[in-house]
Amino acid sequence: MEFSTLCIQYNSRIRVQSSVDEITPICSIVSIFPSASWWEREVWDMFGVYFSNHPDLRRILTDYGFEGHPLRKDFPLSGYVEVRYDDSEKRVVSEPIEMTQEFRYFDFASPWEQMSRSDKSNKK
Repeated sequence: MEFSTLCIQYNSRIRVQSSVDEITPICSIVSIFPSASWWEREVWDMFGVYFSNHPDLRRILTDYGFEGHPLRKDFPLSGYVEVRYDDSEKRVVSEPIEMTQEFRYFDFASPWEQMSRSDKSNKK
């Protein structure tokens, strides 16, 4: 993980680079650089890196009920729920998917073998 912030008073930039796993928290630098709050919240939301002693560590780009972290790609891409925005509740809701037709099996390896011989002879 790499983090960079700019000190306007001294016109200098500090860059912090760290290796991190899923369990170990990183100490927050918000007490030293208040502008780092937004960046730490974004890293928490997108990657799941936990910052200890952060004053307001909460989701910033995804919905509060979202499970997982998008840039880690640890969430299911397909499943049995649909996510949509509900105007009446003014939030994102998850609902079960309703299938309107039965599942069909398609054999894409040889689609012409599915035709019967009578269909081929009628077309000649």
